[in-house]
Amino acid sequence: MSTNRGVVYIGPGKVEVQDIADPKMQAPDGRKIEHAVILKVVSTNICGSDQHMVRGRTTAEPGLILGHEITGEVIEKGADVEMLEIGDIVSVPFNVACGRCRCCRSGDTGVCLTVNPSRAGGAYGYVDMGGWIGGQARYVTVPYADFNLLKFPDRDRAMSKIRDLTMLSDILPTGFHGAWKAGVGVGSVVYVAGAGPVGLAAAASAQILGAAIVMIGDFNKERLDHAAKMGFAPVDLSAGDNLPEMIAQITGSPEVDAAIDAVGFEARGHAGGEQPAIVLNQMMEITRAAGQIGIPGLYVTEDPGAVDDAAKQGSLSMRFGLGWAKAQSFHTGQTPVLQYNRQLMQAILHDRLPIAKIVNATVISLEDAVQGYESFDRGVAKKFVLDPHGMLAA
Repeated sequence: MSTNRGVVYIGPGKVEVQDIADPKMQAPDGRKIEHAVILKVVSTNICGSDQHMVRGRTTAEPGLILGHEITGEVIEKGADVEMLEIGDIVSVPFNVACGRCRCCRSGDTGVCLTVNPSRAGGAYGYVDMGGWIGGQARYVTVPYADFNLLKFPDRDRAMSKIRDLTMLSDILPTGFHGAWKAGVGVGSVVYVAGAGPVGLAAAASAQILGAAIVMIGDFNKERLDHAAKMGFAPVDLSAGDNLPEMIAQITGSPEVDAAIDAVGFEARGHAGGEQPAIVLNQMMEITRAAGQIGIPGLYVTEDPGAVDDAAKQGSLSMRFGLGWAKAQSFHTGQTPVLQYNRQLMQAILHDRLPIAKIVNATVISLEDAVQGYESFDRGVAKKFVLDPHGMLAA
C-alpha cells in the first residue's frame, strides 16, 4: 500500500489534500473488526452534501476526512468476510449499516441503530455520522463488508462503465429514492427543485420510472441549459416568483403529480436571500391534492450559518397546514442505498441509464480536489469524480 492521501476539511471555506493515516481494520472507537475490508479507491465523488460542511454550515470539526461516495477494489479483508475476494470491484453505499439491527433488517439502512452512538444512521466522512473515516482518499476501510458492498459482476465491464457506476454510491440512488417516494410512475407530471447533480439524477430516475414530463427549476442558467440538453424542461426561477404559473406555461396546469426537493436547507428565494423552507412550501403549493413529495435534499438539525435562530436549530417556517389540507405525503431522510443500487447497476450495465452523461461527470485527480470543490461551489454544471490512482484516465 502506497502513502495514503485524502481530502481534509480545514475550516469554513477550506479543504486540503494531505497525507493521512493508512486505513485499519478498526471501528471509530478503536475496536478491532474482522467484518471489514480495505479498499483501494477507484473513484470517489464530490457531493453537494460535502459542500454544506465545507461552507461551514454544519458543526463539522476541522480535520475531518471527507467523502462518502466511494467505489473501490478490495485489497485486504477481515477473517469474517466470506462473500468478497481480493480484486473485486465494489460500490460502497454511503450509509454505514450493520445489517443486523431492527432498521437494517427491514431495509432501512439509512437509519442503522448500531453504527453511530449519537443518533440513528451512519455515513463515511460526515459530521455527526458516527466518526467513520471518509473515502475521498487513496484507501479506505469499509465495515460490515458482506452486507454493505455491491460487487460488480465483471471487472472489465465495470471499468468500462465506471463513470456511470461511481454514481451508485449515493447520487443516483438518492435521486431515484426521491422520485420513487414522490410516487412517480407512467404518465406522471413531475417537478424537480434544483438542477444540480442530485436534481438531475432525480429527473433521470423519473424518466426511467415512466414520467410524461420532467421539469427542473433553478436560478443557475448553466445548469438549466445542461438540463435542457438532457431532455428535461427547464424552469428559470429568476424569471419570476410565481412557480405555479411557470409550470402552467409548460403543462397547462399549475399543479404536478409529484414533486422532488433536491435543494435542501440552503435554499434561496427569488430575492436572492436564504429562505430555508421556501422549496418545501413551494412543493406543497404545486403538488396536487393527495400527491406525494420526495425530499432527498439535505436538512440538518444544526446550522450555525442559518439566517435566524430558529433555522440554526433546524426549525423552519413551513406551511404544513397547506400540505395537511391537501392530504399530501412527504418522505424525508437518508436514502437506503441498498434498496436500489443493484437494480440501478443493471440499468447502467444494460445501457438504460447513462447517468454520467446526464450529470456531466468530470474526472479530476485527487490532488485537484481543492479546485473541484471551488468550481462546484460556484455552481458549474458538472459532477466531479476524483481519480486517486489514475484508473479512470484510460
